[in-house]
Amino acid sequence: MVHTASFIHDDLPCMDDDELRRGKAANHKVFGEDLAILAGDALYALGVEYVASNSKDICPDTLLRVIAELGKAVGSEGMVAGQYLELASNESGEELTFEALRDIHLRKTAAYAECSTVCGAILGGADEEQIQSLRQYGRALGLLYEVVEDMAEQSGKNKIRTPSSYIKVLGLEKCKEYVKLLRSEAKSYLSGFDTKKAVPLLCFVDQLAERVRDYEAF
Repeated sequence: MVHTASFIHDDLPCMDDDELRRGKAANHKVFGEDLAILAGDALYALGVEYVASNSKDICPDTLLRVIAELGKAVGSEGMVAGQYLELASNESGEELTFEALRDIHLRKTAAYAECSTVCGAILGGADEEQIQSLRQYGRALGLLYEVVEDMAEQSGKNKIRTPSSYIKVLGLEKCKEYVKLLRSEAKSYLSGFDTKKAVPLLCFVDQLAERVRDYEAF
């Protein structure tokens, strides 16, 4: 719900001004900007409500920590900050550096991936070292997703419009190298876990990185 809320708001004309989301008309194109704003607001609240209402057997301190992680991912350190940096960059008209683009995505997509892995770790009873490893895994996974998505857009197989991209900043060949680096980095953070239990997370990284092969002809 929280992730969907971010999509609805992100697509608004005052933000990224996208008319399509996953191949279909964006929420504001179907229901109008006013209802899209309300829908996004409602989904943010519903996400927190769902966590609080369906965690009755969870220790209160653990639940509060999960809610804090969720707030961090969405708020002024996470998605909101990343969106501000992206808007400011678009307004200035200056070309983004690699570091600036990476910072934006660390606060947006990577923040949500990090939140997902960390909250799962907290609820699963992981120790602090394991939580931090999964935090780093989530960040690397989020960055990997963004690079692969930029390559998909450049190939013409995905019609999502973005004002800036890794392809533009790094070029195709360096993007491929960065995908390899992030793939290796993400998997390295899982080295301390039981391999069998980590298989789903390892496979997720591999499946995402392997999508690059589909875009090598453009």
